[in-house]
Amino acid sequence: MHHPYRAAVNRLVQWVGLAVVSAALIAPGAHAGERKKAPAKKQQASSSVAKRAVAPRKVAASNSKAVRVTAKTSKAATRVAYVPAKPSFGQLAGLHEVNDPLDLKSSVALVIDQDTHEVLLSKNDHAVLPIASLTKLMTGMIISQAKLPMDEPITITQDDVDTEKGSSSRLVVGTTLTRGEMLHLALMSSENRAAHALGRTFPGGLEAFVAHMNAKARLLGMTDTRYVEPTGLSSRNQSSARDLATLVNVAHGDPLLRELSTSPGFEVAVGQRTLQYNNTNGLVKNPTWDIGLQKTGYISEAGRCLVMQTQIAGRKLIMVFLDSAGKFSRLGDAERVRHWVESLPSSLTAPLQARAGGNG
Repeated sequence: MHHPYRAAVNRLVQWVGLAVVSAALIAPGAHAGERKKAPAKKQQASSSVAKRAVAPRKVAASNSKAVRVTAKTSKAATRVAYVPAKPSFGQLAGLHEVNDPLDLKSSVALVIDQDTHEVLLSKNDHAVLPIASLTKLMTGMIISQAKLPMDEPITITQDDVDTEKGSSSRLVVGTTLTRGEMLHLALMSSENRAAHALGRTFPGGLEAFVAHMNAKARLLGMTDTRYVEPTGLSSRNQSSARDLATLVNVAHGDPLLRELSTSPGFEVAVGQRTLQYNNTNGLVKNPTWDIGLQKTGYISEAGRCLVMQTQIAGRKLIMVFLDSAGKFSRLGDAERVRHWVESLPSSLTAPLQARAGGNG
């Protein structure tokens, strides 16, 4: 009678045993699955951080300026790296290795007394480099001396669109302004399409205009200078600090060039809109400066450039700064020169000369 009962109990014990064994076999498998999932999430998070660190570097393909790249992780503080800009011709030539007493950031500098022609400061002043939009000073001189009607309308065409550097402009194709307005924007705000349109609409066309630019340079004795177009976007527009000082001296004698290049701001009506333009040289708005003529320039091959006629400590000076490293460094160089000139005793006229690097 008891055998069937014992058999049933045995079967129940066997079933419970199998269930316990099965649970033991299943449980490690489940934990293992959770452990595999956790590293997967961690790996995915790390991958995401890596992508955030790498992605900004795609932006660093720009050749026109240094790009800030930031990488962040959950365990480390923010790291900042700077991708260097495309080197200028001056940097490639090693001109920045030349030291000067004022520690200028421009690799080329020249300061001359306009009345006596005395050289107060010189640094690589014979080096021939791209001059960027300093070109527009010669463009303005040719237009001004041609005595063309300043109220004649000029329309921006597709030919005026920059294919050299791909720079933008608020003067869209079809915009019509007077020649005087185009000249104002070219000299004050370094407007490339305006400068190109001035050359294109010159009697004989663009080729004749560039020929006039080079002929004028030869007439002025600017033997280091060559122009290939009127904007300065081409790195083949080149000159030396010596030549540019000559150009500034002559241009300063033109009242129109003085007025337009030192204008703080200018508004033009374009269709139903009014566009506000400002001077590219912030020093013209600084009441501590007395600037009679100026022009700025920048392309990556030329670095930051600046030419000025100014009065400091009762002296009329011509300043030329080429291939300056840093957005505001050319203005800083001008300030350094001004403070140095102001500190000079009236009887002291010994010029500052730059020297080869390596001596501190």
